[in-house]
Amino acid sequence: MAHVALFHSVLGLRTAETRAAERLRRAGHEVTVPDLFGGATASTLEEGFRLLERIGWETVVKRARRSLEGVPEQTVLAGVSMGTGVVADLLPERPATAGVLLLHAAADLSAGLRPGLRVQLHAADPDEFAPPGRVAALRRAAQEAGADAEVFRYPGVGHFYIDDELPDHDPAAAELTWRRVLAFLDLPGTASKAQAAPAR
Repeated sequence: MAHVALFHSVLGLRTAETRAAERLRRAGHEVTVPDLFGGATASTLEEGFRLLERIGWETVVKRARRSLEGVPEQTVLAGVSMGTGVVADLLPERPATAGVLLLHAAADLSAGLRPGLRVQLHAADPDEFAPPGRVAALRRAAQEAGADAEVFRYPGVGHFYIDDELPDHDPAAAELTWRRVLAFLDLPGTASKAQAAPAR
């Protein structure tokens, strides 16, 4: 079993994240899904960025940091689009993080990467939030740090392809993504040390 902290997109905490959390819980994982916008949501990226500007990035990260109080140090940090930036800001503060999941955007993790850290990126191809240069930089930083980075691109789908309430939704790509995510969470070392299965 893994502990996962899932940080929402710039659209706010919506059913896309709560359903994802429930899917992970059904697979046996513990999941924290903090509301970084204080209940506010948006229906478009433009509205979401205006909302983010009003709330402020510092407040968003502070709320995310507070949500991690009391969770295991080995918690997997996962972000959806904007949430990947939250992961990037918190990762250097949590050196025991068991894994990193980036959904819909490629964040700069160079400050927090460590040898053996597992990182998995899932993004549309093409996607302005996961441009080739940024993805290449992520791969390079992981290699230099001795981290293990996997990159999965999904050609021809929209940015929010896992969200079944948005036009971008692609059922096949979404299902493949969650199968890969669940396999990632089941890898040895990703589970919280306090909850890991005993050696046989």
